[in-house]
Amino acid sequence: MANKKWLSLLGLALAFMLVLAACGGNGASTDEEPADDGTDEAAGPQQGGSVVLGTSGEPVTFNDLYSQDTASSDIIKLIHASLLESNEELELVPMIAVDLPEVSEDGLEYTYTLREDVVFHDGEPLTAEDVKFTYDIFLHEDYTGPRAGDFTELESVEVIDPYTVTFILNEVDASFVTRSGYGILPKHILEDVPVADLEEHMEYNLDNPIGAGPFVFETYENGQYIEVSAFDDYFDGRPYLDKVTFRIFADTNAELLAFETGEIDWMILPATEYKTAETYDHARISSVLALRYDYIGWNNNRAPFDDVRVRQALTMAIDRELLVETIMDGRAEVAHAPASPLSWAYPDGVTEFAYDPEGALELLAEAGWEPGADGILEKDGEKFSFEILSNDGNVVRRDIGVIVQQMLGEIGIEVEARQMEWGAFLDRINPPNYDFDAVVLAWALALDPDPTAIWHSREIENGLNNISYVNDRVDELAGGNKQIIDQDERAAVIGEIYEILAEEQPYTYLFYPEQHMLLANRIEGFTHHPRENMYRLNEWYVTE
Repeated sequence: MANKKWLSLLGLALAFMLVLAACGGNGASTDEEPADDGTDEAAGPQQGGSVVLGTSGEPVTFNDLYSQDTASSDIIKLIHASLLESNEELELVPMIAVDLPEVSEDGLEYTYTLREDVVFHDGEPLTAEDVKFTYDIFLHEDYTGPRAGDFTELESVEVIDPYTVTFILNEVDASFVTRSGYGILPKHILEDVPVADLEEHMEYNLDNPIGAGPFVFETYENGQYIEVSAFDDYFDGRPYLDKVTFRIFADTNAELLAFETGEIDWMILPATEYKTAETYDHARISSVLALRYDYIGWNNNRAPFDDVRVRQALTMAIDRELLVETIMDGRAEVAHAPASPLSWAYPDGVTEFAYDPEGALELLAEAGWEPGADGILEKDGEKFSFEILSNDGNVVRRDIGVIVQQMLGEIGIEVEARQMEWGAFLDRINPPNYDFDAVVLAWALALDPDPTAIWHSREIENGLNNISYVNDRVDELAGGNKQIIDQDERAAVIGEIYEILAEEQPYTYLFYPEQHMLLANRIEGFTHHPRENMYRLNEWYVTE
């Protein structure tokens, strides 16, 4: 049996996400108007039918080990199954595992017992061999994905019997249980593909992904739609819906028009369109505090963003309260650090940079930037001019870019706001290219407040630290935080990291948003998850 200390640790891992999603100490706040469509809820879920869901993002891969964007992960969660998953209360619960793992006395071994009724979409059973195969990829020297840093403490994965697997760590990792959410890959299909080639193995990753999730991949037409169908042999019961189609839109305006005319049944609703959507008789809006923050990332490896004074000044020149009131319709909270202020790891009294354009100019002058003849700031004959990128189809990010362009222009900084197609955008800002000045993006927060994957300098080359931020103290603290068992002690360490990040402003932290989903009244069984867009889609059904 697991030592009580480690069971307690598991409990902490399950609980901390509740505070990330909570609002003022309450549970995840959901504001969903009940449907008034004349249906008899007592009749219960109905089998059959289909829905069309809107999306403005083009997926990059359906292989969970290489995904780092929501357009991909939304589909991945339907196709693949994982050891554990998080429920709507952000507690970890079993998926293909029978229960939470048994943890050894020393905290170095995590043993999972698997369900014996799980099969892949091609009928092959999912066993411990598939789990080992999947997680061994993270450990392989040729792994090219962004998640290797999550498994630095993992020594090996051992198959005990066909339905029992043990993860052996080389040192304690207080966050390890939260690494149990990756989709399990089929060994019998992929074992002959070299790990070095797996990221680009599109025959599986995009053309024919086989998983053990509730839906079977059918087809993907680039720029048009993705289609999945119900998996009859899904271990948790066949989904109610026969078919789900994801229709890809170039922008949110076109997506909203398609919803208004009944062409689609569901979409993520920008705050800018909330009041419009409230007038729809055939729909309802569900809102919840999202487990994420929006930000502007500055390329710290490129002048002038390599100067902390410049980054601080940029934040001071951006009126984030105005962004919240105008773009988000007041449905967000200004952010000051790269974590939710509701997290147990968020520090009190973190440094805050208020809107102060005059103070921003003083900092910029200190850094050597003075107005030129045309009013644009200059230093050593170079104008302060840069490009801020965001992805096509995201109205909120587009508007942020335009308004920030205007705000910075008022203090003599020349900004070009530009949007790019999602795949090209990711290719440009991620390794090995890093070809950008600034980006408007958002992080969906993970199930543990460990900041290593984004902020440790070792994550620059192949990880998630695409802004090339380097701080030796952050590296030192991040490198050891997962070995701290006591939650209060660990919170103090993570809090110090957040304080450094709040002071040095490698990002301008914009806001913590509410997320709004617009869905047709014909959809029932919907549950709004703070992090997953199409949570438990297998439980959705239609009433007509």
